[in-house]
Amino acid sequence: MLNLFKNLVRSFVVLVMVTFVVFSLMYGNGYGIARAVLGLRAREEDILAKVEQLGLDQPLLVQYWNWVTGIFRGDLGRSFYTGQGVAEALSTRVPVTLALVIIALIFTAVLAVILGVTAAVAGGWADRVVQLTSVLGTAIPSFVLAIALVFAFAIYWRVLPATGYVSPDVDPVGWAASLALPVTALLVGSVASAAQQFRTATLDQLGKDYVRTLRARGLDERAIIFRHVLRNAAAPGLTVLSLTVFGLLGGAVFIEQVFALPGMGQLANQSAQIYDVPMVMGTVLVTAVIVLIVNFLGDLAIALLNPKVRMR
Repeated sequence: MLNLFKNLVRSFVVLVMVTFVVFSLMYGNGYGIARAVLGLRAREEDILAKVEQLGLDQPLLVQYWNWVTGIFRGDLGRSFYTGQGVAEALSTRVPVTLALVIIALIFTAVLAVILGVTAAVAGGWADRVVQLTSVLGTAIPSFVLAIALVFAFAIYWRVLPATGYVSPDVDPVGWAASLALPVTALLVGSVASAAQQFRTATLDQLGKDYVRTLRARGLDERAIIFRHVLRNAAAPGLTVLSLTVFGLLGGAVFIEQVFALPGMGQLANQSAQIYDVPMVMGTVLVTAVIVLIVNFLGDLAIALLNPKVRMR
């Protein structure tokens, strides 16, 4: 229970630090924000009036405190350009990005375990194929792979849509089809790095004395692998999977642009280009919360799978 409390406190501190640093970078130049909102031809007096209207003339700590207290009221601010509430915009965008990331993460976990354990146990050509695939998958950027997938499956064969998003409550089959190529583009790189980690962790466990002892007792090889080796190798593998969320969320920014998905990454990219600071801060907050939750759940999963691992 004490370790659980420490992890919660640590996550809260990280969240405050991340949001404050980004907030300081984004809101540090109130005059520049007002000028960007009004346009380059805006008059000086109009810019100064806009600075006061948006509350950008207040001290930075006061602005940050007002933003934080607004979060607890469910108010993340409003767009400087459209006036739309940030929470309202995120309510439609976050589910799209979460669907993309969660599906990719599930497939990454399953495929990484299968490929990593197979490479470590079988060795030989299977190991070489997995290592070669891992190198290629890591080297190819996700957006390059996304463009190749569009040309192959949407333009040449025409079996999947090139762009667009269908809500699952409207058409579940259309929803799956609209996410097939984006998920695949994200999946290749994440599986490559995670499979390599599971392979290394499994090989390390196979060289332990307890494995030789279990084999000497005549225990079935499958039981050794799945009941003992994989369980002890889970800690580094789960750590990599939790860190993979960083890559998936970052990759989603580019993937959503390529496939025209109305997700959080697309919103963050568009908002950053026009200096819509409240929208950017909203996406940063949600992204940080998602990453911290995944890391926290990863620590819990490691502790459940291997009680000898102490949560730090």
